[in-house]
Amino acid sequence: MKIDLTGHTAVITGGSRGLGESMAKALAASGAAIALVARDVARLDGVKAAIVAAGGKAETFTADVTHEQDVIAMADAVTKKMGPVDIVINNAGTNIRKKLTDFTLDEFRSVIDSSLISTFLVSRAFLGQMRGRGYGRIINMTSMLSHVSLPERTAYSSAKTALLGFTRALALEVAADGITVNGISPGPCGTELNAVVMNNPEANRTFLANLPVGRWGNVEEIGALACYLCSEFAGFITGTDIVIDGGWTAK
Repeated sequence: MKIDLTGHTAVITGGSRGLGESMAKALAASGAAIALVARDVARLDGVKAAIVAAGGKAETFTADVTHEQDVIAMADAVTKKMGPVDIVINNAGTNIRKKLTDFTLDEFRSVIDSSLISTFLVSRAFLGQMRGRGYGRIINMTSMLSHVSLPERTAYSSAKTALLGFTRALALEVAADGITVNGISPGPCGTELNAVVMNNPEANRTFLANLPVGRWGNVEEIGALACYLCSEFAGFITGTDIVIDGGWTAK
């Protein structure tokens, strides 16, 4: 089974690092043209250079995807430069780990906005051009913390759980258009977002003790799953969430 995404254009938010970078490289290797979206220009340029050096196609676009006007301007720039978009991966998001009573309202909102509001804004911006083509893919990066949780994750768990509801509802809205909407719920992966845990020996031991596979996930495993969900072979998968967490939530 060969996944060929030639002729498709994918927007990937949070594409300058971590899972976004991995998915961008995987989709590009399968033939998709990649619109990398983030705020860090230098990191975006680095990912683009790596994709182009490997024979892929990529362009960079800077935007704060929690701001409506930024998203509108970014979507216009992507379409003018790369043509219609038929794949959107909503990967932007951040996490603040602290006790609920220590959160400020602005901090809590920032976590919700980075995952949920950004997904609403970006999906809305590109959905119109997906319709009428018989194909479209939206992937929302949820989390294993959409299904279970941990202390000091109230904001993050709230955002990611809400994203599950968004995913299911939008999938039903657009199913007749041939557009699928799915979530990917990664467990602990070796990304910068998890460095605070990985670099803390006690926290790292706790995580690994709760992982039946006994290791952190590789970002390439998420990239491979994203490629499959974007392929012609996954057209019957929609409105669901795929947990890739080393068995954490199976216990």
